[in-house]
Amino acid sequence: MTDARGIYPILYAFFGADGKLDRDAMRRQAEACVTMGAHGIAALGLATEVRKLSLAERHDVMAWLMEDVGDRLPVAITVFGDTPDAQIAFVKSAAELGAAWVILQPPQGHVIDEAGLIGFFGKVMEASPLPVAIQNAPQYLGVGLSDEGLHTLCRNHSNFSLLKGEGSALQIADTIKAVDGVLRVFNGRGGLELTDNLRAGCVGMIPAPECADVQVRIYELMKAGRETEAEQLYAEMLPLITFLMQSVDQFLCYGKRLTARRLGLDKVYDREPCQRPTDLGLAVLRRYSDGLEAYR
Repeated sequence: MTDARGIYPILYAFFGADGKLDRDAMRRQAEACVTMGAHGIAALGLATEVRKLSLAERHDVMAWLMEDVGDRLPVAITVFGDTPDAQIAFVKSAAELGAAWVILQPPQGHVIDEAGLIGFFGKVMEASPLPVAIQNAPQYLGVGLSDEGLHTLCRNHSNFSLLKGEGSALQIADTIKAVDGVLRVFNGRGGLELTDNLRAGCVGMIPAPECADVQVRIYELMKAGRETEAEQLYAEMLPLITFLMQSVDQFLCYGKRLTARRLGLDKVYDREPCQRPTDLGLAVLRRYSDGLEAYR
């Protein structure tokens, strides 16, 4: 994936009134990402509420996405699992279905130090037939690697070629410098500091879909050297992104509802545990997203 770049929206998990994953809503969401001009698409990270999904449901999300997208976009699949064997099995399933690359999350079932995490990821990378990224997000996941830890894995595993960070543009700039061009670095955080992340050396962003169509335009403007126009669009989106990114729970609660509104879905059904929307929260969301119409 030496050319991985751009805006890769990561899917929300939409549920039906019966509590099961809503196949039609997931299909509509994937299609919206394709038609908005996204450069790729991702699934099964924090936005997809992966910790609430069973293994069978995670396989369903992955298989549905590959079916819906086909070869129209490269697909990045986040890999969740508490043992190397569990992650290796999921990586191999992703490869069989046609994913372009995978993003490894740290194991969540037990406390692990940096040496242990390097060993864990190393085992998965050794067995992976796909290019591998790591989601390095200690503030969200509770564990992560230092820049030196990332460099160690780079030296030991040539298929470790991408990184999904979750930090400020300044932090990401330091990481990019530390890995010395070996990794293609994406950032997340809903697209916060999008323009400055690109200036810092990120090749793209992995936000959720709620305003990813605007973020695609911002990315393309930046790449075309039209930074004033890009900054204007970013400024218009910033209050919305700031509101959503107050916490992971708030992002899931209101970002999913905005995405549902733009998809034309009648109702959002939550899976516990979750943050519930309030009248004030919905009013704020509406005020900050009034300019966002149905996906085209």
